[in-house]
Amino acid sequence: MSLAEPATLPVATSAAPRLDVPKRLVARFKASLPAYLLLLPSLVFLALFTYGAMGRVLIDALYQRATPKAPVRFVGLDNIAAVLADPAFTGAVVNNLIYAVGTAIPSIGLALLFALTLSRTHAVSSALRAALFLPVLIPMVAASALFMFIFLPNVGLLDYYIGRLLPVLPNWLGDPDIALYAIMIITIWKNAGYYMLFFLAGLQAVPEDVMEAAHLDGAGPYQRLRNIILPELKPTFLFVIVIAILNAVTQVDHVFVMTQGGPSNSTNLVLFYIYQQAVEHYDVGKASAATLLTLAALMGLTALSFRTMANREGGP
Repeated sequence: MSLAEPATLPVATSAAPRLDVPKRLVARFKASLPAYLLLLPSLVFLALFTYGAMGRVLIDALYQRATPKAPVRFVGLDNIAAVLADPAFTGAVVNNLIYAVGTAIPSIGLALLFALTLSRTHAVSSALRAALFLPVLIPMVAASALFMFIFLPNVGLLDYYIGRLLPVLPNWLGDPDIALYAIMIITIWKNAGYYMLFFLAGLQAVPEDVMEAAHLDGAGPYQRLRNIILPELKPTFLFVIVIAILNAVTQVDHVFVMTQGGPSNSTNLVLFYIYQQAVEHYDVGKASAATLLTLAALMGLTALSFRTMANREGGP
């Protein structure tokens, strides 16, 4: 071998990969093309109806609507300031917080109870799971119409079976002190079966050998629930809590059907307030500002939940 050969070989081997890079990129793109084509419809709808809508809301929040005497004009953050100063909005936020806590805790508690009771698969448990999940399949509007008959004063099923035990028959949907709690019942009834599915999936991940070892060591059902099952279900709890809070903000169909936010705004939730501003008062700027505030709160909550899950899994 001559002395010139070692000097020429590295040049040839280092140039070859640079020439193959475009070909490798083209080959990789061709291999991934079917996946991109499958994602394309979802990406188009996501861009149009999610991010596009969010961009439009951001723009509308910065402008004051046109009036017969004035055109559309830029007002900056005035709409957001007007929303924050509106007692109806703050009242809706308070109602939504009560509604979120009052529906999330009972729904999650019932869902965990259902899942623990029906975790073993057999004919009866499968039938009961289907029965408990059935309310999820009923549209909220239809369920609201059903519960309106249940809540009817004097002749409704609730008055017939429970109200007669009380000294005075309550007007479930007409009394400002109890109307919000009455519409919570329908949300708990619908969501408990839905959340049960997540807890059933979480229970599948509990190690059987650990449960058997605890049983052999003499641990009772309560000790196994407290020391093994509930710690293993922490990620499921966190996910279900976030879903429950998001549902509390986005579910408003029953308010439309049953109370229209009344009586005396006692059942007015944030989403119904946005509807009132946009449709009834035709104030798109104020409705968009309220939407932005709601989105910011929900995105902050979601980011906090993801951060908490990442810390639990040892992520960055």
